[in-house]
Amino acid sequence: MEATIWSHEYYTQKGDISLFMWRKRLEDPSKCLAPKPVLFLVHGSSFSGPTGFDLQVPGKQNYSLMEKFASYGFDVWTLDHEGYGRSDKTSGNSGILEGVNDISAGMELIRRETHATSAAFYGSSSGALRAAAFAEVFPNSVNKLILDAFVWTGEGSPTLIERTKKMDQWTSSNFRSVDRDFFLSIFTRDKPGTSEEGVAEALAERELAICNSVPTGTYVDMCSLLPICDPTKIKCPVLIIRGEHDGIATEEDLLNYFNKLQTRDKQFVIIPGLAHVTFLGANRSRLWHVMKDFLHGPDRIDKR
Repeated sequence: MEATIWSHEYYTQKGDISLFMWRKRLEDPSKCLAPKPVLFLVHGSSFSGPTGFDLQVPGKQNYSLMEKFASYGFDVWTLDHEGYGRSDKTSGNSGILEGVNDISAGMELIRRETHATSAAFYGSSSGALRAAAFAEVFPNSVNKLILDAFVWTGEGSPTLIERTKKMDQWTSSNFRSVDRDFFLSIFTRDKPGTSEEGVAEALAERELAICNSVPTGTYVDMCSLLPICDPTKIKCPVLIIRGEHDGIATEEDLLNYFNKLQTRDKQFVIIPGLAHVTFLGANRSRLWHVMKDFLHGPDRIDKR
């Protein structure tokens, strides 16, 4: 018999701004005395946390990254950044460094609910930038860090080269419109065929039921402010994941970041058959394997 996944929604406060959080795990925590390790999933530029990380695709199984890692024994959380999903819409553009404040507010709630003082973090795309920036500022709150679809300097990035051509558009407003065609393009711009039919449509339907625009801050930052993150400030174990066909960062750019990480507890993995949105790709089970191995890996027993 399959284990039952327990879920609950929350709101946390960042000053006067309410941020939506979503949680999934095995068993109601009020009925389970043993704590579970916390995994915090950080979303990217174009769709909210539950939409991407807890997607249900009609006729298909195992598209919820939250449910998959809940089944592995994690207490899994995600958050809608300011201006996204069910969080408050404001006049701000929700840039990458503002995301650090969002995550900090999220961690305050997680500490109250779970008593955990730190969490493992997974960030995708600009969510990886947010997660890395958070780990720099709050190193004691991050015990492991997974950076997926990450970009460091942006040099040679096919996606950012094209995006930079529209900087006038991104800076003319703090919000940009999204529609069905835009969401479908996310799954075809790198290499068509890396995702199954119906996945992009399911994501578009779910996200457009919530909103039809998202903040521009991460687009502006990734086109004009990189590098934002400093690898020398990361203290925890790090896993960098790149889908084979991802157009957001070159291998050279990521390896330069990887080589500058001061921690020796680090891994760099390229996963064949995946593009930018690895967790919704046809070969997503390979992502689960890499992540699970890193998160469940044994601690060192020798003297450091």
